[in-house]
Amino acid sequence: MKASFEIKAEPRQDAGKGASRRLRHAGKVPAILYGGTEPPSNIVLDHVELAHHLEHEAFYSHILKLQIGGTEQPAILKDLQRHPAKRQIMHADFQRVVAGRGIIDVGDNSVPD
Repeated sequence: MKASFEIKAEPRQDAGKGASRRLRHAGKVPAILYGGTEPPSNIVLDHVELAHHLEHEAFYSHILKLQIGGTEQPAILKDLQRHPAKRQIMHADFQRVVAGRGIIDVGDNSVPD
């Protein structure tokens, strides 16, 4: 069983519906990496590589290693959007993992105890 997952990603400059459609047509998956102390980053992943990782149940709960332009960023998979009729991944959200800090859900408005 695979204990760690490494995903190659590239930063992307284009945003919007048209740019995302062009990426998907080219076999890529638009994604975002947010959280921690850094601003959100738009990234692009290879569809085949991501689909291969998603076959492992542990991928959904492990800390992943995103290789973005030569730097390694630990993250977790926060959200995944799939096409309703095709076997296509439409978009992925990753949340940064910072050592010594808990992971707080961005949509959670409650105050931790």
